[in-house]
Amino acid sequence: MNTNFETRYASSPQTVKKYDTQELRDEFLIDNLMQEGQVNLTYTHYDRYIAGSAVPTSSGLTLETIDPLKADYFLERRELGIINVGGNGTVTVDGTTYNMGLKDALYVGMGVKDVVFASDDASNPAKFYLNSAPAHTNFPTKKVSKSEANKIELGSLETANHRTVNQMIIGGIVTTCQLQMGMTELKTGSVWNTMPAHVHDRRMEVYYYLDIPQDQAVCHFMGEPTETRHIWMQNDQAVISPPWSIHSGSGTSNYTFIWGMAGENLDYNDMDVAKITELR
Repeated sequence: MNTNFETRYASSPQTVKKYDTQELRDEFLIDNLMQEGQVNLTYTHYDRYIAGSAVPTSSGLTLETIDPLKADYFLERRELGIINVGGNGTVTVDGTTYNMGLKDALYVGMGVKDVVFASDDASNPAKFYLNSAPAHTNFPTKKVSKSEANKIELGSLETANHRTVNQMIIGGIVTTCQLQMGMTELKTGSVWNTMPAHVHDRRMEVYYYLDIPQDQAVCHFMGEPTETRHIWMQNDQAVISPPWSIHSGSGTSNYTFIWGMAGENLDYNDMDVAKITELR
């Protein structure tokens, strides 16, 4: 068995106010991603969301069920989003194989019994980033390449937040129960993401940071707008964002992050903006 999982329980904003640096990291940082030959999953009690990774090398990796699901197979009552951030590979879904290049996405609907990850070249393995949420009905599996994403240009170099939002697993492109995923790429010279910051108490979110140059880092900001905290992030690390928390970051270089979310609705623009001058 090549599947590992851990469980994270929900924390209230009143409790998080008292956390020191290590407690914050223990509760919200996911730092076991992209380990070769393994499927690593983090099951959270925020909307029962799962974030994880699969990195197949010389042999394929099967998406197995885990004990918290109490299910015969992983997608018995769930849907799945996948984005490849490594070498070329494939995802085989109930016998149908999808070729996955760099930054291609794949949505897999509820009820699929077999999901197998493979790499074309073991020396340059595919790195599949996984997000999963509970589902109530089946929607068709669909691949979305980066070129097929809905692209939104935001920010400017003058405010150090010029970025392209690639909406990939989202309404209008893919029909889902509640899962949404996409990828935001910062332009050279820009370092701020999701600024002005916001919260959306109707949805939780997970940020996965990648394309961070060696010896650089991203400072991820979280917490209530008037009680912010920070976690320093390295490449291939993710962070859980509770519904009551802002989620923003600033890097020592430009970078990319994948956002995934689930919750009460599918309205991407449903957010309560926190004015920059009111953050504390």
